Amino acid sequence: MYDQEDKPKEECGLFGIYGHANAAALIYQGLFTLQHRGQEGAGIVVSDGKEIRSVKGQGLVGDVFSDKSFSSLPGNIGIGHVRYSTTGSTRIQNVQPLVAECVDGIWAVAHNGNLVNASRLRRMYQEAGAIFQTSTDSEVLIHLLADPMYRSRPKRVSRALTELEGSFSFLIMTKNCMMAARDSHGFRPLSIGKIGDAYVFASETCALVQTGAEFVRDVEPGELVIVDDHGMRSHPFSGKHVDNYAHCVFEMVYFARPDSNVFGYNVHMTRMQYGMRLAEEHPVDADIVIAVPDSGNSAALGFSRKSGIPFDYGFIRNHYVGRTFIMPEAESRSKGVDMKLTVLPEVVKGKRVVVVDDSIVRGTTAKRRVQHLRDAGAKEIHVRISCPPTAFPCYYGIDFPTTEELVAGKKDIETIRKFLGADSIGYLSEAGLLSPFKEGKNFCKACFSGKYPTSLEDVTSGKKGLELFSTEHKEKTKRIIN
Repeated sequence: MYDQEDKPKEECGLFGIYGHANAAALIYQGLFTLQHRGQEGAGIVVSDGKEIRSVKGQGLVGDVFSDKSFSSLPGNIGIGHVRYSTTGSTRIQNVQPLVAECVDGIWAVAHNGNLVNASRLRRMYQEAGAIFQTSTDSEVLIHLLADPMYRSRPKRVSRALTELEGSFSFLIMTKNCMMAARDSHGFRPLSIGKIGDAYVFASETCALVQTGAEFVRDVEPGELVIVDDHGMRSHPFSGKHVDNYAHCVFEMVYFARPDSNVFGYNVHMTRMQYGMRLAEEHPVDADIVIAVPDSGNSAALGFSRKSGIPFDYGFIRNHYVGRTFIMPEAESRSKGVDMKLTVLPEVVKGKRVVVVDDSIVRGTTAKRRVQHLRDAGAKEIHVRISCPPTAFPCYYGIDFPTTEELVAGKKDIETIRKFLGADSIGYLSEAGLLSPFKEGKNFCKACFSGKYPTSLEDVTSGKKGLELFSTEHKEKTKRIIN
């Protein structure tokens, strides 16, 4: 029961640049900064205006690319991608950016998010004779772009994007043009920066800082940004009216790096406010506050400051293990968790300890960490979580797709406390979750409330849902043939 990390799995990270002589090297820096968003695979596609070249592979950015890789990627336009597979299994064909040759040239696409109507679009094109090379939802955009119905009409890319439902931030590239787009709900972040005259796009602003780019603005929800020889211009691509945006609040709770500004808010300061609000909502008499590093650090600091209880290091993290929740296989995650954190007995022995973490998904490793604190001599253990109970599946790019996997989907708060073996447990309220934001109604909180901002009529279940659909389709075809 301890074979899975107690965290949600990440989606992906995007980085692109237009108009810089060392495009590939800068994309590498950007992807390295975004490595926390996905560790299964990485890819870079670059154009020199005549040819499009790509290098991609499975593993970390530093493992996939080398000095030799950069020498084989000359050009001043490029896009890059780091991947955790929320749709599609871990195999080289699914590593992005996806590259395809259409009748009017080569297109490259990089995607962060999850398309809830991908199975319907995929079925439509397969029944018309189209051949898919991957099992990712992202590939349906390439088929839309290649479709004569869109290719022969004005605003071709905009018309294709309007067919997509769900969450997406896209970087799209041809040999002499780059485009960036976000879905009309604005689920996933995407920012614009500049290095001199070059334009830069990144999933998080920390990647802009790392590459020396100056932040300009975010790509707006429902906006298509185009950069070419004529400069940068944009227009709304969606005719759908959205009353409120649906920014993923888990970006603020856990996914984004603390030094990023996401959706207009600094991540570290937001998490600090979560911790302070948590201390107000669930006060406790204790001797020390400790964090589950690294994602619980900011909230724990906020809890300490508000409560007046000293902050200390009760867990020591081995940074060379990596973020184990990104490891795709259960056995890999289990081994990583065993090595990831060590309790410091000298800090917790005989103490009443407040343990602050950002979230609990399955509860398995949280239970084990409570036991480790007991074994180290902690007198009392009070668990505090800087978000509400995660009780519902996400269909927009977070890989916890079934209620059965979620401890809060099956247990009430008191049952969770007993399951963990803690003396008390307190979750941040939904009001507390939204309190740092001027427009709290613009955030998606479906994984806490069960209220989804889009239709789920065509959604597939699980990260391998499209592969299962393809298998069923093959069996049906086989029966027809026979």
